[in-house]
Amino acid sequence: LNKKLLVIPSIDIHNQKTVRVVQGIPELDCKEYGDDPVEMAMLWRAENAKMLHVVDFDGALNHSKINREIIKNICSSVIIPIEFTGGVRSIEDAESVFDLGVYRIAINTMALENRSEFTKLFEKFGPTKIVLSIDIINGELVTRGRKKVSGLNYLSFTKEMVEIGIDRCIVTDVSRNGMMIGPNIQLSKEIAEHSKIKVTHSGGVRNKDELLD
Repeated sequence: LNKKLLVIPSIDIHNQKTVRVVQGIPELDCKEYGDDPVEMAMLWRAENAKMLHVVDFDGALNHSKINREIIKNICSSVIIPIEFTGGVRSIEDAESVFDLGVYRIAINTMALENRSEFTKLFEKFGPTKIVLSIDIINGELVTRGRKKVSGLNYLSFTKEMVEIGIDRCIVTDVSRNGMMIGPNIQLSKEIAEHSKIKVTHSGGVRNKDELLD
């Protein structure tokens, strides 16, 4: 069976630098990765990446816009779609991010904490431009940069999002994020089978063979 994978490199940004994220915690001074997010985007494009996922940790943690100019420069430096997440709490936030050149926004906190605003956002931009991002620690949905436990069941929540119209979900097992210990594929499969939604898996991947089982 010939299986094709779309691998989407993730560029995690904290304090205007590229960082390595381990179990949801951004670590600075990872010189082996290079600390310039724009340069990193161009390197991934040179490696034939078809899309990039960009995480703004300052936006996610404290709604900061310190990295916005960098996001804009990434979008103008590569000709592939940029998927963005981090700190989009309102329709106005989303519009300003799209104005930077971002192709798609992945929403976490707003969907959990402000359902009415999220519904309005989704109705305005639709499933191509707005996707769901869910972060899970020990079976618990977490928000606000993976700092706050929501108490909601992730399967029930995802099903509710599908009813709104969401058709893609990015699933991250935060305990495996950056640990290079292998992905929790079962978690992503469970969500995909339960909600009948397209799932992008994130976290723990070491090589392509782990994704072809």
